[in-house]
Amino acid sequence: NQYGDVVRCGVASAGNDHRLGAQEAPPAIISLYTGVGAEAHIDAIIAGGPLEGYGDDDREISTGADSVGPVNTRGEDRNRTAPFPFCGNRFEFRACGSSQNIAFPLALVNTAMAAGCKALVEKINSGMSVRDAVAKMFEENRRVVFNGNGYSDEWPVEAEARGLLNLRATPDAVDRLADDKNKALFDEMKVFTPEETEARQEIMYEQYISAITVEAGTMLEMMETGIIPAAAQDLAKYAGSSLAGNRPALYEAVAAKTAALETVLGAVPHDSPAGAARFCLESVKPAMDELREACDAAEKKMSADCYPYPTYTDILLTHHTEQAPAEY
Repeated sequence: NQYGDVVRCGVASAGNDHRLGAQEAPPAIISLYTGVGAEAHIDAIIAGGPLEGYGDDDREISTGADSVGPVNTRGEDRNRTAPFPFCGNRFEFRACGSSQNIAFPLALVNTAMAAGCKALVEKINSGMSVRDAVAKMFEENRRVVFNGNGYSDEWPVEAEARGLLNLRATPDAVDRLADDKNKALFDEMKVFTPEETEARQEIMYEQYISAITVEAGTMLEMMETGIIPAAAQDLAKYAGSSLAGNRPALYEAVAAKTAALETVLGAVPHDSPAGAARFCLESVKPAMDELREACDAAEKKMSADCYPYPTYTDILLTHHTEQAPAEY
């Protein structure tokens, strides 16, 4: 609730920006999926009910094996569209990217958790009963509980109405890492000093800039040494005929978008990590997307023997039809 931006920073990277909200990954909105049973119990506590009682409707699942007994489980499911789904006896943090070391995301989650525990202890120490303190905590943070479809178009609209952040891109998240409230959090919990938080922010900007510029540079090399020469070779096959169709226009568009990306990449500023990261997000990535679109259109027209890289057909289907090597 208070530190969703911190948790989002823990999974912020150029690669994970492609994944969040798709490919069975949760969206960039940090919310909590409790399941309807736990949600009903939380609401009952807020309304004055006891803390005890959740899990009374536990069920057994048969393993199907005569030698293995049934497994006790809760009635909640694993919601793949939620960053934090509750699975009956634990929470999962499902927003981490596959290339990430878990240490940094876990450090930030644990820091936010420690802040929440501290807030609860302060309520109890002020004279509130444990039940009332827990109920108050649930009430104050109720807006983060969402048990719907995180992939839906309606959820970002509802999340905004709830006051939840939707930090879709890494620079958006990293911009907030060194906010005053977050520096105070890390300092109070003895995780980072304010200066270390600012240093971590700059490192994250640099990581993002490096990832985007390396990808853009690789893309340019693939165009200049692979796609554009292949396009020229393909066009030569139609010399003297009218069979080329719209290939010249498609291939010229690839060349033009390649030149545009090269220009944009050369204009990345070096005076500010935050400014450079923002430029990569708002200028370099759109130029890459436009070049990708032009290249996709050209690929559909280019002769298969000219295209220099494996196509999706090659990757996904050829192993079904080609003869396996004898040694296999």
